[in-house]
Amino acid sequence: MASFSPPCTAAEALERLQQGNERFVQGRARFPTVQKEILAELAKGQQPYATILGCSDSRVPPELVFDASFGELFVIRVAGNVLGSSILGTLQYAGSHLQTPLFVVLGHEGCGAVEAAIASRFRGAEHKSRIEILLENIVPVLEGLDASQPPAALLCQAVEANVRHTVRALRATPEAQAREREGLMKLVGAVYELQTGRVRFLDAGA
Repeated sequence: MASFSPPCTAAEALERLQQGNERFVQGRARFPTVQKEILAELAKGQQPYATILGCSDSRVPPELVFDASFGELFVIRVAGNVLGSSILGTLQYAGSHLQTPLFVVLGHEGCGAVEAAIASRFRGAEHKSRIEILLENIVPVLEGLDASQPPAALLCQAVEANVRHTVRALRATPEAQAREREGLMKLVGAVYELQTGRVRFLDAGA
């Protein structure tokens, strides 16, 4: 059964995510189903121990990846795990109202949004309507990357650069700066490996 006492520090929350991902990778997930008692308890309110900003890709469901039960993670998903006004507002809600101690920006290998941004930036590909608006958040991240390297290597490097960019942008907000100064929040980036199921945390100790 899931615990309703969330970790009290960001370090404990990060360790919990890492342990959950290890169970997932090893095929020892604890939460294939949910018990009615858990649902009844959660009907009274939520107290997630981490907020995850991830991609909409169907292959990367954070709750499964981290072997988390109902009520444990506050999850926001958008293609390319990019920031926008509604995403920032949701993240602010997680910080000010839910007070989750840990925020994770979760990218993944083979991200289609990042791949489309690469095609737009280096190959002149055009994307119609709102997709182009989405890619505008990613294309600047590609500056400085070596476009002559193999496509798979370029995509891998771009995915990580995009995660780091989103982390920096989120950290630059006044709300995040205030919470970090007070020791109330830890912000980290991570990349999910599609073939292994493993999550690689970027600078997790920083």
